[in-house]
Amino acid sequence: MKNKPFHKRLGFALTGIAEGWRNERSFRTHIFSAGAALTTLCILRPPPIWWAVIILTITIVLSAELVNAAFEGLIDHLHPDIHQRIRVVKDMAAGAVLVAAIGSLLIAGLLVIDIS
Repeated sequence: MKNKPFHKRLGFALTGIAEGWRNERSFRTHIFSAGAALTTLCILRPPPIWWAVIILTITIVLSAELVNAAFEGLIDHLHPDIHQRIRVVKDMAAGAVLVAAIGSLLIAGLLVIDIS
């Protein structure tokens, strides 16, 4: 991927996102949650700083989910057999997504408290 033109590298990234959409139920769930969060922002009309915080939170959760899916796909390809250490690595990657998702819920709660 090095030294490729920007439009080619962008195409690779968009293909990765499309693969995440097609193959990862959790990614689709997070996308729908992001849509709900953005719809809620449109309804509540909070100050711009809240838009920035929520959008940043959404991108962190979606990015973590894509990285988790990439790890799992690579690991399953390289070592399809069940192995204790591999299970731990995959669980830790899934845990990272969970931490990001819980953080996003806490931020959403703070938004509701702040505008109430």
